[in-house]
Amino acid sequence: MDTKPAGDRRVRRTRAALRTALVDLVLAKGFHAITVEEIAERANVGRATFYAHYRDKEDLLVGIVQDLAADRERLLPAVEQAEARGFTGLPVLYVFQHARQERAVYRVILRGEGDGRALREFTEIICGQAEKVFRARAGQLGATPRVPLDVVARAWTGELIGLLTWWVENDTGYSAEEITAHLRDLSVYGRVWATGLTPADAPGALDLAP
Repeated sequence: MDTKPAGDRRVRRTRAALRTALVDLVLAKGFHAITVEEIAERANVGRATFYAHYRDKEDLLVGIVQDLAADRERLLPAVEQAEARGFTGLPVLYVFQHARQERAVYRVILRGEGDGRALREFTEIICGQAEKVFRARAGQLGATPRVPLDVVARAWTGELIGLLTWWVENDTGYSAEEITAHLRDLSVYGRVWATGLTPADAPGALDLAP
């Protein structure tokens, strides 16, 4: 039984309707071509109701990212597990599983719709979570990073978002579980191992030779 006040439930329903309306319209017409009036009409609410929740359509788009992050956090008990046990791949699997459930929303965000603010917000959220996990694991093991962890987190986030964008936009043939396994192996063993080469065979190896 939902014990939250009826007003809270109405707020959640209204915001969910506005979120769905924005996503549907953006995928159909593009972000710049739609208006607040169209969003409100699609959500079956008045303009005044829209502005009671959001300043403008850009604010709604960023709100979608924040709601998405909060929703995904509830699905991420594996983050703490990863901090304790190392890179299990489970947090990444949750990202891809969540993207599978919310594919339309992820497509809007990852395309950089609007002025790209929503994508930047999404990137910062993922990067912050990644750096937190890397720092916790290094601290737990007493390891000294060979590359600054903010750099590691940025590189890892870019790789994840690039792969995620390709995956949600295309029929890649890879399941969430398969793509997670590939990204896990790439992260753990590196690109040279992933391509089947040895370090001496890797592109640029001769440039690094003494």
